[in-house]
Amino acid sequence: MTISSPIAKIKKTVFKVVSLVSVSALLAGPVFADYPQRPISLIIPFGTGGPTDISARALARSLTDEVAKPIVIVNQTGGGGAVGSATVANTRGDGYKMLAARTGSQSVSLAMKSNMPYSLADFKFVGIYELNPIVCVTRSESGIESMSQLIDLVKSKPKTVTYSSSGVGALQHLAGVMVLNAFGVENPLEEAIHLPMNGGGGAATAVLNGTATFVCANSSSVAGFINNGQMKPLMVATKDRVEGIDAPTAAELGHPELEKLVGWTGIAGPKSLKNESVEAWTQWLKTTTSEPGFVDTMTRLGSQVVYMGPADAEEFIHAQYTAFRGIVEKLGMQIN
Repeated sequence: MTISSPIAKIKKTVFKVVSLVSVSALLAGPVFADYPQRPISLIIPFGTGGPTDISARALARSLTDEVAKPIVIVNQTGGGGAVGSATVANTRGDGYKMLAARTGSQSVSLAMKSNMPYSLADFKFVGIYELNPIVCVTRSESGIESMSQLIDLVKSKPKTVTYSSSGVGALQHLAGVMVLNAFGVENPLEEAIHLPMNGGGGAATAVLNGTATFVCANSSSVAGFINNGQMKPLMVATKDRVEGIDAPTAAELGHPELEKLVGWTGIAGPKSLKNESVEAWTQWLKTTTSEPGFVDTMTRLGSQVVYMGPADAEEFIHAQYTAFRGIVEKLGMQIN
């Protein structure tokens, strides 16, 4: 009979405990080293109450039980999203200062403006969680019932049709030009008149009061006006129909190239962002985008919840930027 020594028994017990802890850790889900050890600042490069702010705050609330430390919302405005974006581009890659990245600051502005303090290469995108399809709308009383009627009006009465936006170089500005160009308006910068307004609310109001003939805007900013009958949707720049918006898609109208016209919100860090932070945010976004409460909240806001991981997000954003840059160079829209 073999008699175990006290040391041998201790070693055996320790091995069992370690094994049980290891198995428990595996069953509990992914472990992201020591991240986060303190609160994470999520920089929103736009003001409070806007679509990016509302979206990012909804995301942070949804992640309350998922993330070990608080996600602190910080609104850092200026330069159409450039100030907050530049802050994150130039921060340390430890994952404690992240960006609520948005179409305007990461795609449109980079395509249209030559003096931006950052480039796409300065960021590491960890994912996209929200899409806002572009919807072209007019006032319900305008008498315009389709995209073909709108385009006929532009061609037959040049310099009389107007389209609004939240400002020069905004997504709505570029969207209006891209749509007119795709539908055969030879010189959209001259044949239709751009009316830059003070923000997205101002752009919608301009259509509602008849100042502007149409606007191509994020679905989240016009869904309420469509639902209450104040606006008539003419087209959604998507492949598939959008729930709650009775309008043909860009693909149905023969212009699938316009599917690049979509607003989005994602999360990014500086290009030096550590792998543990990328892995953590990837898992957090994957989890929250499948959470019914978050999906319901975002859907009621007029958004489409999606999950794009780092590789898919990078590919999507770069393809959109390339398309936007192409139309800007073709029509000479660059802002210096």
